[in-house]
Amino acid sequence: MIWRQVEVPTSVTLKVLHDIVQATMGWFDLHLWEFTIAKRKYGLPMDEDWGTEPRLDASKVRLRDVLGPRKTTIDYLYDFGDCWEHRLTVTGIRAGDHSLSYPRYTAGERNGPPEDCGGTPGFYATLDAAADPEHPDHAEAEERLDGYDPDTIEKLPIQYALGRIATVATPPAPASLKSNPRHPNKLSVTFRVAFAGGIRSIASRSKINSAPIRG
Repeated sequence: MIWRQVEVPTSVTLKVLHDIVQATMGWFDLHLWEFTIAKRKYGLPMDEDWGTEPRLDASKVRLRDVLGPRKTTIDYLYDFGDCWEHRLTVTGIRAGDHSLSYPRYTAGERNGPPEDCGGTPGFYATLDAAADPEHPDHAEAEERLDGYDPDTIEKLPIQYALGRIATVATPPAPASLKSNPRHPNKLSVTFRVAFAGGIRSIASRSKINSAPIRG
């Protein structure tokens, strides 16, 4: 399973949550994206979404405003062409530790797929070709992967990227962003993000052992 576990403040906007997922999965924010929470969609403002289905502006909604009392499930779609579907499970609402910097990466397994690899089918086809010296596309696949190791997480880049997010000055909140009394500003949550149904187990030669998130 490809997954990450991160601690974040409940005061972040959904746009910042998008940035956090991008950092932890190794994406480069090159494509359109959206969250789906309780059948409502959140993403880029309407003048930036290239005419796709209407959605609420993710930069104007705080994470605390969409959290349930115990566990919240959030679906995240990145790259409407390759269709990388992620499932975020948010749990553990508690007081933040003022001695720590948030967002904070705490755990994870396996490397995220490269950008623009053709979605799940293209990802597996490229891995299989790179693992088989006799495959007609072997050289092209190796060049495309450029040293990519599906089993290894590069933790330092994740921590560095999250550190940059943590140190960016937060602009004044719009009047519409009122505090949710159930989840005040100084709380933090743990969220686990994994690929939701799109990453399956494949041949052992490609060294991936992944499965959909459960629960």
